[in-house]
Parts: sequence; C-alpha cells; structure tokens
Amino acid sequence: MRERLPLHPSLLLFLLVTLSACAARGPQRASVEITDDLGRNVQIQIPVGRIVTMAPNLTEIAFAAGAGDKIVGVTTADNYPPEVDSIPRFAAVGVDFEAVVALKPELILATDQVNSPRDAEMFNSLGIPIVYMRFGSLEDIFEAIKTVGDLAGTGTRAAEHSGTLADAIEDLRETTAGAAQRPRVLFLISSEKLFGFGKNSYIHEMIEIAGGASVSGDVDVEAPVFSEEYVIQQAPDVIIGAFENGTSASDLLESFPAWSTVPAIRNDRVYAINPDVVLRPGPRVVEGTFRMALLLHPALFESDASIVRR
Repeated sequence: MRERLPLHPSLLLFLLVTLSACAARGPQRASVEITDDLGRNVQIQIPVGRIVTMAPNLTEIAFAAGAGDKIVGVTTADNYPPEVDSIPRFAAVGVDFEAVVALKPELILATDQVNSPRDAEMFNSLGIPIVYMRFGSLEDIFEAIKTVGDLAGTGTRAAEHSGTLADAIEDLRETTAGAAQRPRVLFLISSEKLFGFGKNSYIHEMIEIAGGASVSGDVDVEAPVFSEEYVIQQAPDVIIGAFENGTSASDLLESFPAWSTVPAIRNDRVYAINPDVVLRPGPRVVEGTFRMALLLHPALFESDASIVRR
C-alpha cells in the first residue's frame, strides 16, 4: 500500500513497506523511496535517526526542520547555528569517505551546487542513502525544510517553521510593493573578480522581493564573471556584494576607475552584506532579503529598523 507524504515538489515520497511488527526493537519505521533533484531513486528508513550534511546550508535547513539533534556530522565549513561546534566534522573539499562512514549515518544530505554527484556512487556502494537537493528559488528552500522534517519525523515542526519563513517573505513583498521606484541592482560575490549570478538563481528573487530589479537576471550563464564594460553598460543604481571586508564605492572605483559614470558609484550606493545570509540557500536567506530591502528602501522601515532581525 502506498501513501503520498507531503514533500518538496521534486522529491516524490511514497510509503513502500508496512511498519515493523516488532515494537520491542524500538520505534516503528517505514521504508520509503524518494526521487531526488538528480532524478535518482533513493530508499530510506524513516524516521531517520542519524544525518550527515554535506554543505552548511543543508545543516541550517536540518536545524530549521527541528532535526538538529539528529545531525551526527557536518563539514569543516559549517559555522551556524552555534550547536554545530559540538558536532564531528569532516573536510568540506575532497570528501573523507572513511570519516563519514564512521559516523554511521542513516541519511546523507547533499546538494549538487556544492557536492559532486559522483559521490553518490561511493555512498551507494556502502549502502548509505544520499539525497541531493537543488535550490533555484526561495520556495525550494522552504520545501526542503519540510522534506527533511518528513524524513526525520519532525514534519509538524518543520512545516510550521517553513510557513513562518514563507509568510515573512510575503509580508516583505507587500511592503516593498509600495516603493515609489525599484532601483536596478547588481549583485556581486566578490569585489576583486566580478563573479555574479545568471538566470535561475534565487538571488534575483531576493532582490525583487526586497524592492529592486536585478540587472543580471536574464544572463544565460549560471555563474557569470562580469566584465567592467558590462557593469558600465548596465549602469546599476545599487551594487550589493557579499563583501566580507565592507567594500565601499570608493574601493570599487579605485579598482575599476572606468566605473565613475555608474550610478551606484556616483551616488555612493555600494553595500556589503553578510555572505552567509545570501550565498547559503537556507532559512537565513529570509534575513538576507530583509537586509537587502533595508538597503534599497530605508524609508520604508524607518519606524522599525529591527525588521531585519525577523
């Protein structure tokens, strides 16, 4: 008998096997099969008790789903939430398979935006289920929280948290809809090499909800490197960057003198934003979107600047 469970749209979860008849052996479990975002069919025993996350955003998603206490391994790149400090770690680049296997995971969460799909072959040969997720929109993030909750047995809590995040985003969308104008925004990952995002990235959605218009939303390349000429031609009103060093308009002008005509430079509208709340597709992108909105339309939030801490 198969029963459909609520899941991420791209993760189809079906009940395949009846619950264990031996209650004395512990909590009853079921075998389920899902199709992950690589199109792979993966069988998992739920509720999962031991989880390893292969990227920091997946760790944050698992905690948001109420499954943080089930995480038994994270990468060396993880730094949030504070609870990760007490969790065993393994190398973020070049997976130490022996170290991961030693953690005895019942489920590994991965994303092809960070992890090689080839790793699936190794974990398959070891009999460890690995599920790959992909994040092209904010909705993908919210649904992933619910999916992890369903797999970990924390579905109710996960759905509530996911709904709260989605509601906050919709509230912000309504707030910025009243803005007099939508500045043209260029988002940069680096102030040295001009990395950015092309189409099909949630970054453009964040900018739109924050009350802006992304200038690179129609670029065909997924992870483009912009030329100096491209920036001049696009003439963004605002430049927002994942700049850890607090890069300013004068800093960019020093590096790119030809940008003196760019409105964002001329009007001193270059802003740095915490990379972790924008570059990690996880629950904190809601905070990142609110921070963008405060930068783009400060007048909308003069009565409550604390809105960015939602």
